[in-house]
Amino acid sequence: MSILDWGVLVFTLVGIITYGIVRSRGSRSMNDYLLAGHSLPWYHVGLSVMATQASAITFLSAPGQGFTDGMRFVQFYFGLPLAMVVLSVTFVPIFHRLKIFTAYEFLESRFDTRVRTLTAGLFLLQRGLSTGLSIYAPSIILSTILGWNIYLTNLIMGGIVLAYTVTGGTKAISYTHLQQMAIVTFAMALAGYLTVKLLPDGIGFVDALHVAGKAGRMNLIDLKFDPNSRYNIWSGLIGGFFLQLSYFGTDQSQVGRYLTGETIGQSRLGLLMNGLLKVPMQFLILLVGVLVFVFYQFNPSPIFFNKQETDRLKQSAYARDYQLAEIKHQNLTVQRQRAVLDMQAALQTDDQAGQEAAGTRIRETDEALKGVKTNVTKLIKKANPAADTNDVNYVFLRFVLDYLPHGLIGLLIAVIFVASMGSIASAYNSLASSTVVDVYKRLIRPDGDDAFYVQASRWVTIGWGIFCIIVAQFANQFGSMIEAVNILGSLFYGVILGVFVVAFYVKSIDGKATFWGAIIAEILVILSWYFDLTAFLWLNAIGCLLVVGIAWILQRIWGR
Repeated sequence: MSILDWGVLVFTLVGIITYGIVRSRGSRSMNDYLLAGHSLPWYHVGLSVMATQASAITFLSAPGQGFTDGMRFVQFYFGLPLAMVVLSVTFVPIFHRLKIFTAYEFLESRFDTRVRTLTAGLFLLQRGLSTGLSIYAPSIILSTILGWNIYLTNLIMGGIVLAYTVTGGTKAISYTHLQQMAIVTFAMALAGYLTVKLLPDGIGFVDALHVAGKAGRMNLIDLKFDPNSRYNIWSGLIGGFFLQLSYFGTDQSQVGRYLTGETIGQSRLGLLMNGLLKVPMQFLILLVGVLVFVFYQFNPSPIFFNKQETDRLKQSAYARDYQLAEIKHQNLTVQRQRAVLDMQAALQTDDQAGQEAAGTRIRETDEALKGVKTNVTKLIKKANPAADTNDVNYVFLRFVLDYLPHGLIGLLIAVIFVASMGSIASAYNSLASSTVVDVYKRLIRPDGDDAFYVQASRWVTIGWGIFCIIVAQFANQFGSMIEAVNILGSLFYGVILGVFVVAFYVKSIDGKATFWGAIIAEILVILSWYFDLTAFLWLNAIGCLLVVGIAWILQRIWGR
């Protein structure tokens, strides 16, 4: 990175953090510190909700997902708009009317303390682990750019966010989210535009989409019903609906965002704004990854995008094997470029037979290139058993550093940082609020005043920050970050949602049946994932239905 890039990066980060802290001065009560005094307008709520979900994983791993697997991941979000409608009608008015700090307070009034504590505990475990992954994602950047030790960069990244979260609370987080989303939207749109501009003369945006389609990357909709397929329209609409309903309806990192709304109407509008904008936003981010894929059809691409690992391999006993793999990769790249040019010529003359023949050659060379990469991955693992052999998270970063102009590099690196800061800060805040309100205040120290609990919240935030940084040290074992964080959520969200569904809609089931129903359902969900019985998105629907069904059966057995 150049001095200009570092200047843009530092100016962006310092400006956002300073603005958030200055605007949040005066947060002295629990209501101010944890819920921003219920003072934020709908657009503020909507952008804060979006920024909380759009972590660095979104802007690092999602383009890589589009590069390697095409557009089908966008189906994951198809259940989101419907989930926002359900939340606006049911969850939001109840949470506002009860004037609660966390979603789990409602469960005690409906059931009992143990159901509230169990559900809060499941949330804390899941969110603490997921936040560790969110810290690791931007740490990849510093370690790649500067060659820093990944463990040190995890500590730096987690510590920076912890500083302003402890200082300003929810209001600081919400104000920084506004700037984050503006910068993110501008920078990603500019990155997509410049990627198209870097294509050879005569190859425009539409041509790029044709090439991507013939290479199998424009696989936007899959109508086939297959429980073992991770991404199709049915897993997105059904499994995705349950996941999004649970995430936005029962995860305190999101509930805490829309409870900051000034009124019920403002919170509802914020959620509906998220439902309308999130799918197009994710579509565009994946499309950037697809455009990067097309760019590399006309230009040499690395065998493995994590440069640190290939540099180590060149210095190992397997350097000769890697050199031979590079030669084979270069030859296949030339063949692929010829096939892509033939495809372009066939498209211009509307030669259907030529298009099919060129498309077949593109797919064949693509498969051969994947085989070369698989062999190199094995060599990397032999040379360094602890190596990170999944380079999906490095694709977009490597492209940015190698091909985009200075200044924009700094801005895109800043985008990944600020996106990470938004989601991590919200997670820290939600972990602290649930720990203090649902555990400490309820079970350990119920007689403190507001000042005492605000101070306790700051200390608990620090404790969770340390825990999440420790988790981040092991995150390189999880593969694709965007898949890993959603798999982790799917292990818990369905069960948590099931508890709330019983609470809202099945009044005949009491706390004892719900408590044991949730425990049994969680065990079954984990076993289903461990034995790979179904694609992970379905675990959200399965977990929810298991809680309702098991609790209903137990209630019939035990009676009231």
